[in-house]
This record gives sequence, C-alpha cells and structure tokens, in this order.
Amino acid sequence: MHVSPRAVAAIAAIGGYATLFRLGLASGSTAAERAGILPGDELIAHPSLVTNHAATLPAPPEQVWPWLTQVGWHRAGWYTPRWVDTLLFPDNWPSAERLDPLLVRDLRPGDTIPDGPPGTAEFVVELADAPHTLVLHSRTHLPPGWADRFGAELDWVWTFRFAPSDGGRTRMLVRNRGSVKPGWLDLAYRAVIVPADHIMATGLFDGLARRVAGQR
Repeated sequence: MHVSPRAVAAIAAIGGYATLFRLGLASGSTAAERAGILPGDELIAHPSLVTNHAATLPAPPEQVWPWLTQVGWHRAGWYTPRWVDTLLFPDNWPSAERLDPLLVRDLRPGDTIPDGPPGTAEFVVELADAPHTLVLHSRTHLPPGWADRFGAELDWVWTFRFAPSDGGRTRMLVRNRGSVKPGWLDLAYRAVIVPADHIMATGLFDGLARRVAGQR
C-alpha cells in the first residue's frame, strides 16, 4: 500500500502532538504526586485543566527558594532556555543567571509578580511558605479586550511545592489548575497550554538545576 509523503507527515505530526500533550499533563510526576492535595487547590474547585510536573534538583529547598522569589517579567524571568524566551517572550529580559540582591525578596500574600508589560498579566501571591510552598493566582492572562468582546474568563492557580529529598536535594512539584470560559476558549487553551506546559516546566527545572548546582 502506497502512503503519500503528506499522509506520513500528517501522521507524524499528530503522533508528535499527542506525545507532547501527554507529557504536558504529567511529565516527571508520580501518581502519588498527582493525586495529592496541595495548597491552592481550593482556589479553583472545578478546574477544566490540571497539569503536574516534577523533578529532583541538586540542592536543598532553602537554596532553591530564593530563585523563585526573583522571577517575573523584567525581573529574573523563568529560567527557561534562551530560545524559549526569545520565541515566546521577545520583549522580556533574558533569564537571570545569578541571585540578584535587588530582585530576591521576602514574598508575602498580596505581592504581585509581573508576567508581562505593566497593566497586562501578573500573578498575585496567595501563599508563600518559605521554603516549602509558593501559590500564585492570576485572572489576568487573557488577550486585551477578550473579556468584553467574548465574555472570556481565565482563572489560573500555579502551585510550587519543594520537599527535601535524599542527598541534600529537592523534589520540586509544579501544579497548574485552570478554569477558562467560554467553552471554545477552554478547548483552545487546553490544546495550546498543555503541550507548552511541558516545555516550560522542563525548561524551568533544567534552568533551576543548573543554577542551584553552580551556587553550591
């Protein structure tokens, strides 16, 4: 049976996307980590999207935590690879390679972390239990005008958990819980965000691992 090159390419693309989608839901995490209840889960009772990503970092939680306190737009970035920063956030600064005394801070509930130019996207700190748990919350990650034009709503909770691991290391779990309206936007959000979540999470883990290893 002859299969055209276009059909082969289409099958490969579909298979690649399906693999990336599965990884975007749970890469690196265990069944126990995915089933566990984390602070911040209560903020969205009925999410339409939940992802869990985990990795083990080569430093204890108290050495990893400060790197999370300086993240954000025109701050330390998100420690993702430069190609990701350039492709997705061309106007942002490159992710910081060191702890900056001017950026490291004592996060408290109500603090904001910018995730775009002023007046656009930002996270609000719901919980900052150093060096164990950081919960960020946003309802601002929508294109400008979509709330009025389409009645769009996006509720997003991002929880980072840091647990001590053997050998002075950290087991880091990142959970994303989201609820999006209307239904068509929810479907589009999941189709795009789930694969992207794998790329962003693994980039964050790899970037943090390299940086905390360098400070030991």
